[in-house]
Amino acid sequence: MTLTAPPAAKVRPQAPGPSPRTLIATLLGVTLILKASGFAFDFLGYYIGAGHGTVAAGAALTLFGVGWCLGQAACGAMTDHLGQRTTLTLWMALSALACLALALFTALPALLGIAFLLGCTMEIHRPVIAAEIHERIDSEAGRTRAQGWTYWVTNVGVSVCGGLGGYLAHAHGYRLLFIANGVACVIVAVIARRVLSPSPLHSSSNSHISYRQVLSDRGLRWITAAAVGAMICAYGLVSVLPLVMSEDKLPPTAYGTAMLANAAAVLVLSPPLTRFLVGSDDRMRYPIAPIMATGTLLLGAAMGFAALQHSSIGYSTAAVLMVPGEICYSVAAGAYVATAAPPGSAGRYQAVLSGAAALASLTPLGIAIALHAGGRLLVAGLLVISAVAAACACIPLAHALRTVNSPHRSGE
Repeated sequence: MTLTAPPAAKVRPQAPGPSPRTLIATLLGVTLILKASGFAFDFLGYYIGAGHGTVAAGAALTLFGVGWCLGQAACGAMTDHLGQRTTLTLWMALSALACLALALFTALPALLGIAFLLGCTMEIHRPVIAAEIHERIDSEAGRTRAQGWTYWVTNVGVSVCGGLGGYLAHAHGYRLLFIANGVACVIVAVIARRVLSPSPLHSSSNSHISYRQVLSDRGLRWITAAAVGAMICAYGLVSVLPLVMSEDKLPPTAYGTAMLANAAAVLVLSPPLTRFLVGSDDRMRYPIAPIMATGTLLLGAAMGFAALQHSSIGYSTAAVLMVPGEICYSVAAGAYVATAAPPGSAGRYQAVLSGAAALASLTPLGIAIALHAGGRLLVAGLLVISAVAAACACIPLAHALRTVNSPHRSGE
């Protein structure tokens, strides 16, 4: 690893603002607001598929993924250079405009452009929140705990969004959902202006660090490779499920039921499974790589099962079965970012890892084509292969984490 942190100071500079406990509660609240109201993200495929067909929906979701990739890279750099407050406020305003445009336009070319803009803006809170946690929480154990809770709230919010949105869409249509999503983005922009750090504490020491230097970290490269395969399966909850359920002519309420089942499983299973993986001192009980590998295989098995279903009960069962895999992935990814990122580069570290989800979101068009060309069995096989490839990437990841002697990997 060629990227190294500057020598640790005896007294870490403190950012003005709320206490760490209040800060964590605020960041979790922001995350929950964005994910629980993320209707434009969750129902984009359903909305476009209903009006323009499955292939058009897959194309829109793929353009969303392209925008996601570009947005994560830009936001990670902006966060580390300009600070969390400016970055989140600006991008949330753009996201609100994109949600409003989605509610107004119906022509396919316009929808494809809006899908790209949504991808650029909808997920930029991840690098911002990761950087804020690094700036304002002193200990690696505290950062690990905060990152873990952030991922947990994300999973709950996504599931609540799908469940609530499915029933609201059935009763009132999609446009109301998209307007509500835009309002939530405005609320988060206001919170960002009042709470987040105005500038990065470590900008002077690490402002020269580039993405090329960040990616010189072998551990980051391998955990990102594993995360791509894992997120192809995890992202299936909001990409594969709408496509195959639309093909089965199931209503949005069926999708809502599956998402609510996922949310209930997250609420029930997260506390005991997280405590099993993370000790009372908020440090990992087990190495990161095996936890990541286990999570990817569980996700692949659950989504492969989902691709072969044809009933609401079957899809809901698959949504529950994937939860242990989601938890393992979330714990491993959160622990890595909390312990690996040098001061002043947390935004870019999180942006790279979040970019794995962005790359995974490029797959819906391929899945739609595979669904038409080879049917459910081909889709299931591709998802399982993705999970196995991700698990294989955890082997060199484990080697990199064992051999790199760095204080930033003390959670391993």
